[in-house]
Amino acid sequence: MRIETSFLFDLDGTLVDSVYQHVLAWKEALDQEGIELSVWRIHRKIGMSGGLFTNQLLRETGGDISGERVERLRRAHAEAYTRMRAQVCPLPGAKALLAALTQAGTRWAIATSGRMETARVNLEALGVDPDKAVVVTRDDVKYAKPDPDLFIAAAHRLGTSIEHAVVVGDSIWDMLAARRCRALGVGLLSGGYGMEELERSGALRVYEDPADLLDHLDEVAARP
Repeated sequence: MRIETSFLFDLDGTLVDSVYQHVLAWKEALDQEGIELSVWRIHRKIGMSGGLFTNQLLRETGGDISGERVERLRRAHAEAYTRMRAQVCPLPGAKALLAALTQAGTRWAIATSGRMETARVNLEALGVDPDKAVVVTRDDVKYAKPDPDLFIAAAHRLGTSIEHAVVVGDSIWDMLAARRCRALGVGLLSGGYGMEELERSGALRVYEDPADLLDHLDEVAARP
């Protein structure tokens, strides 16, 4: 019996070149709250859920982690990121990869820790209509990455088994979430994490970007 493989994609840094825009947007939001934090520390947490991200940052800096402050940070980040929308573009091969999977009849979905208010910017750049494709955002689940809820929800909406899914992501949070739901993790270097970091977090294969993955689809059990 043939086992059908589905693909569950992270969005920022995986299909869309937007990680550093998120870093700068968070930096602007933190500055507005008088929270001093180096941009490299912010980058290391991109890919986590926004709430977990802000709570951890505020703990590290000794700041107040009240719900009101977290919400102010979230709104300020979303507003700053939206202003940068002209800088957001698909990563090399991203559109071609999704088109190739669609043409082959391989089901795919997008599962992002971002809320739709910021994810919509990325989806527009990618040319993906959230009303036609399966897109799961932070708004749809109780917990985001590194919890596996996003990927489990995406597989459920596709009608496929999570154990037979390939999770493609650029961060250690994606790979940890994939391990927790027994999916196959495939890492991309296009979000700034290194190969060893992704492999230690559970990535079976690591490629440079979506174009490189497209050239090696046969290595991750994709069949036309």
